[in-house]
Amino acid sequence: MSAHDLSARIERLFVYPVKSCAGVELGQALLTETGFDLDRAWMVVDEAGEFVTQRELPRMALVRPQLKVHEVVLRAPGMLALHLQIDAVEEPARVRIWGDEVGAYDMGPVAAQWFSDFLGRRLRLVRFDPERRRLSSRQWTGELEAPNQFSDGFPLLVAGQGSLDLLNQKLAAQGHAPVTMERFRPNIVLAGLEAHDEDRVAMLEIAAEQPVRLQPVKPCGRCPIPDIDPLTAQIDPAIGAMLRTCRSNELLKGAISFGMNLVIVQGVDQTLKVGQQVSASYQF
Repeated sequence: MSAHDLSARIERLFVYPVKSCAGVELGQALLTETGFDLDRAWMVVDEAGEFVTQRELPRMALVRPQLKVHEVVLRAPGMLALHLQIDAVEEPARVRIWGDEVGAYDMGPVAAQWFSDFLGRRLRLVRFDPERRRLSSRQWTGELEAPNQFSDGFPLLVAGQGSLDLLNQKLAAQGHAPVTMERFRPNIVLAGLEAHDEDRVAMLEIAAEQPVRLQPVKPCGRCPIPDIDPLTAQIDPAIGAMLRTCRSNELLKGAISFGMNLVIVQGVDQTLKVGQQVSASYQF
């Protein structure tokens, strides 16, 4: 057996500037301590400061960010563009995401009105406070401290194109249309792996300028968001139903999983690029 069991390459890269809104596909992405630069840096919250997502507001999928040098521009059907200065800070705020209360900055009344108008609820937009540290669950990361911003819990998410291809084969066999990887909201998509091999490896080693090592730590448990069409925000329960027949994960007490959460072992400040080679060994 070779030093590495598997060889793959980076097929696609995504960053999600506003949690639960559409992603931005990139040719290259800067790896920071908390994941990709600007990933889940902003988040929509209700009047109580509690985070909201596509789970309750599927139309969030229609909010499309565009990354510029000094700003993020948000567009949505029927709305004028909203321009967010990347380094702008407004009033400090305390917000909640899952079990964490974290420091943030409120992005002001214009952003609040924009999201409230489009989504039909009184909402605010907040920016993660980069001076704060929100750590991933040590239950899964062990000795590693893995900070993240407003992601559900870990700095990065990887999925294999082979896993999506297998799902689409199963959907087609039941007469359903294929789905795209955008439903699963990964940061890194790998080509060249067998279906769900990303679940079975101990470490991903990426051939960037300096070595990058990313450790899979937890299968990504799936809520109803993959049922939401990212282009229309329409809901089709067939996707979740199919996943329930084949992707129950005992590590998650039977919940369905697709993709793996990653933590950064080595490589902060490196740039990942589409086409880079990735090697890995099976974890037994």
